[in-house]
Amino acid sequence: MSRHARIALTLVGLAALGAGSLTTAGTAAADTTPTPITTNGVYGIDYAGGFLATVENAPNYDQWVIGRQISADGSTVLEKTTRGFAGTDAVGSHLQRVPCDEGARGCVPMRTFGNTYVGDFMDDGTGKQMAQIYLTEDSMDGGPDPVVTGGRFVDATGRFYVYQASSTGKQYVDAVPAYQTQNVRLTRSITAASVWGSTLWTPGTGSGVVTGYDLKTKKTVATVSTGAPCTVKELQVIGRWIYWNCGPTGAAGVYDRTAKKNIKVPSGPALVGDGYLVQHDRTAGKLMLTDFHAGTAAAARAIADLPAGQTADQRRLTWSVDKFGGDIAYVGPDDVIRIVPSGVPTQPLAGIESEVADWDEDAREGATGNTIWGSVWQLSKPANWTFTVKDTHGHADATIKGSGTAINIGWDGTNDKGGYPLNGPKTWTLTATAVEGSGTYTTSGKFGYTGGTQGFHDQGGYSYGDLATLSSSGGLTLHYTTGDGRLSGKWAASGWPAGTAAVPFGDMTGDRCAEMLVRMPNGELRRYTGKCGGSYKPSDKHVSLGTGWNAYNVLTAPGDLTGDGRTDLLARKASTGDVYLFADNGAGKLKAGVKIRTWSAYTKIVGAGDLNGDGFGDVLAVDKAGTLWRYDGTGAGQVKERVKVAAHWNASYNAVVGVGDITGDGKNDLVMRDTAGNLYRQTGTGKGAFAARVRIATGWQGYKALF
Repeated sequence: MSRHARIALTLVGLAALGAGSLTTAGTAAADTTPTPITTNGVYGIDYAGGFLATVENAPNYDQWVIGRQISADGSTVLEKTTRGFAGTDAVGSHLQRVPCDEGARGCVPMRTFGNTYVGDFMDDGTGKQMAQIYLTEDSMDGGPDPVVTGGRFVDATGRFYVYQASSTGKQYVDAVPAYQTQNVRLTRSITAASVWGSTLWTPGTGSGVVTGYDLKTKKTVATVSTGAPCTVKELQVIGRWIYWNCGPTGAAGVYDRTAKKNIKVPSGPALVGDGYLVQHDRTAGKLMLTDFHAGTAAAARAIADLPAGQTADQRRLTWSVDKFGGDIAYVGPDDVIRIVPSGVPTQPLAGIESEVADWDEDAREGATGNTIWGSVWQLSKPANWTFTVKDTHGHADATIKGSGTAINIGWDGTNDKGGYPLNGPKTWTLTATAVEGSGTYTTSGKFGYTGGTQGFHDQGGYSYGDLATLSSSGGLTLHYTTGDGRLSGKWAASGWPAGTAAVPFGDMTGDRCAEMLVRMPNGELRRYTGKCGGSYKPSDKHVSLGTGWNAYNVLTAPGDLTGDGRTDLLARKASTGDVYLFADNGAGKLKAGVKIRTWSAYTKIVGAGDLNGDGFGDVLAVDKAGTLWRYDGTGAGQVKERVKVAAHWNASYNAVVGVGDITGDGKNDLVMRDTAGNLYRQTGTGKGAFAARVRIATGWQGYKALF
């Protein structure tokens, strides 16, 4: 396969096209009342997924490929854009032309893909042509495709397409890569072919047999006997419908894959929509619609006047059909484009192809606005859709909405306010509802997210809490979890002197890695630059936060008490029992301490993070009677009055740590060590209480301190 690259193009502005003046009309009064779009001449037309592509004269008579997004009811032009210059440039390059009723200039054969992509062939001026696909107004898909003559697009659905060339006698099947490059390129002999989603339909062995080949899995996924009395010469596949014919004047039919029956339809050149086909009756000078959605072909009915003209087959030259549950577009002798609703009920909305990201996301890998997690879906007809990312608490981190047949999600890792959400597992949900007709399409999945906001007591960067220990030999170790409630791995570093005290903290530098505060034996408090994984040596990069911190016999981080989104520090003065709040100043240092309580009677004071789900940090305290109390943070630098959590709490605990979430449920937990060296976990309920304790390790009596 040729590896395609998206090539940015610098185009002249839309001013030359009169892009500011769109022609719109009100809702059609009846099924066959067309919507008029006035032009200066049309030299090729196609319609798919509500996107109408034409080659038109600009006011200065330069020619451009124009794209118009049409409302689902066909009544209104919602947006006007371009898909490339269609004139002849200075060296003679131009879009491939074919004879048509528009005279010497001819018309451009092109194909819309149903997702606003437009494919055509660029001629270098000597007859050598290469396929090109415009993705947006200023980008296209290009690569080392074969140089051919007589190129023609056969079919396209979403990212997948088929074209062939008379000069090579070959057919080329490929896909525009989305966020993951897929090797789907096929070079094959020319036969009938159609793509629906990622499935390529071609004739099989025997009369009327067609096969579906999945281009992504490279497997045959369907074999269908359509009932055609020939090797099929033309195929058009739209969901359940397989249109076939035995040549321009031969038999034709539609095989219904749902009902497993063949429906006889009129022979002759046709374009197929969802449940109907359209033909140009040149003798009568009319477009005729045959409705077959109910299982039999109804009598053809006229939907528009269109003169015979001089071109035998005017499909996509003067008229086209939107196969994505849409309508019919044609251009009359007056150069006015008209959209005619089919009036035929459509199949229920379905997802026909997708490429869903299977990687975890690190928000540090790109600047704000750059896609880090991307996925695409192609729908069977226009829909309104909502894509939502949620964290383990069920809070929505990001919500993206849109409409159309193509969904292209490129998430930059920020939340709806432009900040970075909490690290950890994410769930995503996509829900699409048909704009017209029936059907809802829903899908969901999961991915991991790092590089955002740390969880409480999180040194590893994945929102799970980490437990720090200090050994008698001076080893500072960070014990981490995979979210299963146990501490299964560790990062260790040595060289710390006796009397060292550590406080796992939050991000103070804006690099989205949590810092470690360390009080040295001489009373200096240091801020060690966060690593997002890994322990700390005394010589690692650090900043001094002052001296005299030996005056405090408790140093603990409760989470955010001030409501500014930053972690704060609580310290109890040994001489008085007064508790001071040292707030993060947002510039890598701590503000001056503010006294908030006097807690001299408590044997333990533990910063525990948000325990009740209000978004503010909370504090636990144990009194001499063994009663466990909770103080809820106010978000204004204070704590509320205490609430009893448990009586006769185990007196044998010599260390209690508000360790953050180690169970993976998004709620903060407690870890306790008893005098026998047993390590216990009490899982937080998220409502300020804890489940019964569970022993998670033994032999921890060798650690001098737990933080």
